[in-house]
Amino acid sequence: MDYDVLILGGGIIGCAAAYELSKYSLNIALIEKDYDIADDVALINSAVVYDGMECDDSMISKLEAMGNSMFDELSQKFNVPFKRTGGLLIAGNDKEEQKLIQLYDRAVKRGLQNIQLLDSKEVYEMEPNLNSKVTKALYSKNIGVVCPYDLAIAYAEVAFDNGVNFKLEEEVLDIQKITRGFRVETNKNKFTCKMVINTTPGKSYSIDKNEDSFQNSTGHLKYFLFEREFKGIFSKIVFNISEQGERVYTIPSVHGSAIAALATNDNINYAEGVSKVSNLVNGIKDGDITSFYKSAFYDNLVLIDDSSVDKGYIKISAKHYAEVTMTPSIASIICETVVSNFNCKLKKDFHDKRREFYRFRDLSNEERDQIIQLDKRYGKIVCLCEKITEGEIVESIRRPLGARTLEGVKRRTGATLGSCQGSYCMNKIVSILARETNKKITDIVKDSKNSRIILNRIKEFDGV
Repeated sequence: MDYDVLILGGGIIGCAAAYELSKYSLNIALIEKDYDIADDVALINSAVVYDGMECDDSMISKLEAMGNSMFDELSQKFNVPFKRTGGLLIAGNDKEEQKLIQLYDRAVKRGLQNIQLLDSKEVYEMEPNLNSKVTKALYSKNIGVVCPYDLAIAYAEVAFDNGVNFKLEEEVLDIQKITRGFRVETNKNKFTCKMVINTTPGKSYSIDKNEDSFQNSTGHLKYFLFEREFKGIFSKIVFNISEQGERVYTIPSVHGSAIAALATNDNINYAEGVSKVSNLVNGIKDGDITSFYKSAFYDNLVLIDDSSVDKGYIKISAKHYAEVTMTPSIASIICETVVSNFNCKLKKDFHDKRREFYRFRDLSNEERDQIIQLDKRYGKIVCLCEKITEGEIVESIRRPLGARTLEGVKRRTGATLGSCQGSYCMNKIVSILARETNKKITDIVKDSKNSRIILNRIKEFDGV
């Protein structure tokens, strides 16, 4: 056998599973079809960490609560930005108020702690900038915000350092059962393994017997990023769920800016989205919004299908708005299932720490002077908006599973995400990528082979 375990999909769940399994004496590989890992994580690098109070499905609620309890340790160990801001689910009329009371009673029955019902006066004292009529709110101290891409990268880097083989730009074509395991065929290779962990929802192979996938988008998600100077920022995560199921969120990011999000079944435009968000956030002007993104909103069931684990096959389907929250718990469950079916032991030399890195903007002036003395490139600001240095960009490229695309640098460092949206620094980053990867500047891509940034040179010079 080429491997003991093959993990299909380098999304956040695949990377987390690779990390958990890398603690054991197993030969593991992860196959990802894209240029980079964690491509399923939204570019908006802030995700709500739920606690299960808002979820109707009891299984998903348990996974949320279990995952939520693991974030303090994970964020500290991996140096991943995470903050328990607390969350307010607000009601503005009698029907919404009755729904909140039902949610509170259900949360108590589920054993959730640090949850309470607040009246309108308490809510406005907590968030005086609220522009919405509030009659009651359900408050949870457990809810927080995390940088999901940082978490996924951390999982992958530690897994890589502990022996997991990452195979990027390989697309799985089929999985076939053989006598003592499986044959996994990709567009580049054929591998044999004892066990397959399939984390790619919506994909069906021979082993799946043409099962239908339920992982379909259930709505539209609109994101609005605000300037750091915007005064309407809330200290807590505030959200409202209307009778029609429409959700409006305001999220204070861990980097000090604010995000508003709108989940709806209607594919509304920018102006309509701003209007709906303005019902919650007071005083929004177009100049306050730096970026507008849209993506699919998922509210599907979560399935950890280990019915074929005796044959060596586990399938995970977790397209859900709380996927980031549930990732630690899902990875832990997968690991327990695999280990119970393998005669493997914990590694004595497992290194459970991420390699150090520096965020220049978060350092004190004394710390900045020290790092610049070690590497002059940390004294060269490339992205003025976000204060990202050349040293950080080079480090993001040279790290384990380092960036190979503009998108990879952007996600790892935050460069180009400021007010100018890369108009000042993008060309500089492309030049650094070309230099560090020993490629022509015309070979550097945004995120895939069909997305070259500079198509060709206009003029060639022997010298200047």
